[in-house]
Amino acid sequence: MTQTTTRVLDPGDLGAALAVLESDPVANAFVTSRVQAAGLDPWRLGGEMWGWYAGGRLRSLCYSGANLVPICATPDAVRAFADRARRTGRRCSSIVGPAEATAPLWRLLEPAWGPARDVRPHQPLMVTDRLPDAIDPDPLVRRIRRDEMDMIMPACVAMFTEEVGVSPMVGDGGLLYQARVAELVGAGRSFARIEDGRVVFKAEIGAATARACQIQGVWVDPEFRGRGFSVTGMAAVLRYALEDVAPVVSLYVNDYNAPARASYRRVGFQETGAFMSVLF
Repeated sequence: MTQTTTRVLDPGDLGAALAVLESDPVANAFVTSRVQAAGLDPWRLGGEMWGWYAGGRLRSLCYSGANLVPICATPDAVRAFADRARRTGRRCSSIVGPAEATAPLWRLLEPAWGPARDVRPHQPLMVTDRLPDAIDPDPLVRRIRRDEMDMIMPACVAMFTEEVGVSPMVGDGGLLYQARVAELVGAGRSFARIEDGRVVFKAEIGAATARACQIQGVWVDPEFRGRGFSVTGMAAVLRYALEDVAPVVSLYVNDYNAPARASYRRVGFQETGAFMSVLF
């Protein structure tokens, strides 16, 4: 392969794929965590991993599963991935990734795949590697137990519906979503503050590798908003993440969500880049 080419990777390409992924451990945490757990077999991975080669070397990746995720994608790789995606047709519910690759990828795919239900062109990627000096973590935020699934699920559904605009319970009745929540609870990566059987604040550590992890699903019960629970709750989850999971913690947030961005900055997160999401 002396010229450029694109192909579906197989388990024998695992080392080369991980080298690309680990070149940016923060931005690539989601896909890296999946590949480290499942390898490159499409059945275990839940999708195909496309590789773009230049000069015989694997340079860029694109995960094609429930999400379409460009990874370390050069402009030439973006065009190659768009060509392949057009040929295979849309199978994903979203396109998500670093904005510099996702934006041109969507421009190329929109004529065939559009219109999208929602496009979020600028979602700041925020990162920290330390606890805040001036914020005390909420002592009541704790790990959710397996026997508390019935308690945490309504809050998870409310967060997802508010964030994405559709309920995760449609389609398959929420089986896949419930399985993912159960997976995070079982791994000890689901956290909440619960008062009188009611979830006041909750968040999860979603993607996790030895080098970086990503907080997701941050939610405060609407009746408790504006009281600072998001700040102290995030400080608590951040403490768990840094102590138990990885030395660097990230998240990405909608740019129009000014209160959330302000809360994350108070906890010490700094904006280091931007993601983009296209929702179908």
